Amino acid sequence: MTDTLSFCGREEAITRMNRFGSEGRPFFFLIDYTGEKCLVEEPHRLPSSELLFAFPGATNVPQGMSATSRPDSFCWEPHPMSFEEYRRGFDIVHRHLHGGNSFLVNYTCATPVDTDLTLRQVFDHARAPYRLWVNDRFVVFSPEIFVRITDDFIYSHPMKGTMDATLPDARERLLADPKEAAEHATITDLIRNDLSRFATEVTVTRYRYLDELHTHRGPLLQMSSEIRGRLPEGYSSQLGDLFFSLLPAGSITGAPKPRTVQIIREAETYDRGFYTGVTGYFDGRNLDSAVLIRFLEQQPDGTKVFKSGGGITFRSDARNEYEEMKQKVYVPLY
Repeated sequence: MTDTLSFCGREEAITRMNRFGSEGRPFFFLIDYTGEKCLVEEPHRLPSSELLFAFPGATNVPQGMSATSRPDSFCWEPHPMSFEEYRRGFDIVHRHLHGGNSFLVNYTCATPVDTDLTLRQVFDHARAPYRLWVNDRFVVFSPEIFVRITDDFIYSHPMKGTMDATLPDARERLLADPKEAAEHATITDLIRNDLSRFATEVTVTRYRYLDELHTHRGPLLQMSSEIRGRLPEGYSSQLGDLFFSLLPAGSITGAPKPRTVQIIREAETYDRGFYTGVTGYFDGRNLDSAVLIRFLEQQPDGTKVFKSGGGITFRSDARNEYEEMKQKVYVPLY
């Protein structure tokens, strides 16, 4: 990571978030999957030459800053692992699921991609609610909200369930799929329980609604739910403690969370790094954050990998999950 960005550990990140929250000072944050490498900084201290973010209602992209040229066409050639390689990790996950060690495991992979797109081009031209660029390291174009805090209420929008929107009766098929329904119910219940640790009146306000995402290979359907809870008075002075108590995000780990994290470590063959971590912005009163998915990372030698995956339950079919993992290796430039 670049030297000009001041990363810190978990405890310092919690302290900084608590202090900024109690003082009502806006800040940006970036937290890796393990919660151990963190950036918590006032937006005016973020060098735009090293890090850019664009979220709904918040950005540090300077006014008048020129975007990179939008490519009329581009090379995008993924080289996914073989099904046999994928199956090795899948079988580890499935063995734990059938052994009762977990109900849902988010199993992910790193796919090398040949592309002439730069990370900055993807940031400038990808269509996504949450975009993040870290110079020479990675770019994110995430559709997934982690939590939002608005007017003393906290909201979460777990996203589980994906289908090619061009398939006949795609919406009906996704909503009727028993594996997808079980996966979504499990993660919704996990997030509801997470919020109940410090919020009251926790309820599922919208259940299994569908959004359409546009990619360079066509539209995808994604299933989400909305969960809401009321925060206690004075919560802003404990913003860091509150936020880190939710990590890692349930939608990209599984349930029960602690044991599932161990299973992920056993099954996956690479370091997630910042992939499936979280990023967000606090404006002095309200907070918005996203899960770091749809993630393209540049390696030290200049090659690029796209990290993707999906939730595995005991109902999952290895071939179908393998195809879903590959389907998510896309960029929303069109």
